[in-house]
Amino acid sequence: MSAPNDAPESNDDHPHESNANYPSTRNADRPLDSNDDVPEEPADASTDPRLNEKYVRRLPDANLTLVGVVHDHPASVHRAREVVASRAPEVVALEAPPLAVPLYEAYARESRAPPTFGGEMSAAAQAARDEEAEVVGIDGPTVAFFARLARNCRAADASLGTLRRVVSGVTSVTRHALTCRVAAAVASRTALRVEVDDPVAHDCDRWDPPAVQASDERAQARRSQSLLRAFDPPRPVRLRDETREECMAENLSALCERGETVAVVGLDHLDSVAEQVEVE
Repeated sequence: MSAPNDAPESNDDHPHESNANYPSTRNADRPLDSNDDVPEEPADASTDPRLNEKYVRRLPDANLTLVGVVHDHPASVHRAREVVASRAPEVVALEAPPLAVPLYEAYARESRAPPTFGGEMSAAAQAARDEEAEVVGIDGPTVAFFARLARNCRAADASLGTLRRVVSGVTSVTRHALTCRVAAAVASRTALRVEVDDPVAHDCDRWDPPAVQASDERAQARRSQSLLRAFDPPRPVRLRDETREECMAENLSALCERGETVAVVGLDHLDSVAEQVEVE
C-alpha cells in the first residue's frame, strides 16, 4: 500500500503481514483540521535524511528506480513523492493491484500534498500526475498472478491444508481490491473520498522534523527485519509473497521497455524484486 501491499488473513500469518493493507495517511490520533491544508515544509534534498539511499535502488540498465517504503510512514510518503518528482518518469508502478490504482488516483486529485488518504501510493500517484506519468499496479491479484501461484503451489507440492490457506488469503486480497475499485467509482461520481482501510499508526507524523521521521522509519525497518530473521513465515504466506515478488519483477521488466520507471514497493520486498528484474 507497505505498501505496501495484503489484508490480514489469520493470526498465524507472518508478523509483517499485519501492516500490509492498502494504507491511508491520516494519523488516527490527529484529526483533520484547517492546519492539515498547510503544505509540508520543503527540505533540502541533498541533506534530507528521509531520502535514504539505502531504501532506493537505481537500476540504470533497466531504466528503473525502486523506492522501498514502510507502508503509510510519513518518511516513506515523502520519499515516494520526491523520487517520482526528481526522476520525472514515463511510468510510476505501485505495489498495488491494478484494480486498486483508480482509488489512489482519486485520492491524488486532492489539492493537498501529500494527499490525506492512501499513504505513499497516493503521494506517488500525485507526483506522477504532476509529471504526466502513467500510474500502474504491479501486484496481484491478476490473471497472471493466479496462474503463477498455481504453478508455484504445484512445484512446492503444497498440502491440501496449505492450499486452503493460500486460497483463503488470495480471496481476502481479491475482495479488498474489489472494494478499492468500488470506492474509486464512488469518488469519481461524487465528492466523497472513501477511506477503505484504518490508518496505520506510527510514532511520528508529517509535522515532525525530517530527522525524527527518518529515525522512526529506520527503527521500524530494523524491527521488521529482525522479525523476518527470527521467524519463518507460514508456508502459505511464503508461497504467496514469493509469487507476488516474481510477478512484480516480471511486470517491471516489461514496463521498463516503455521508458523511465519508478516503482514503489514495501521494504520487505525491495531486495527480492530488485534481484529478479531482468535487464535487457
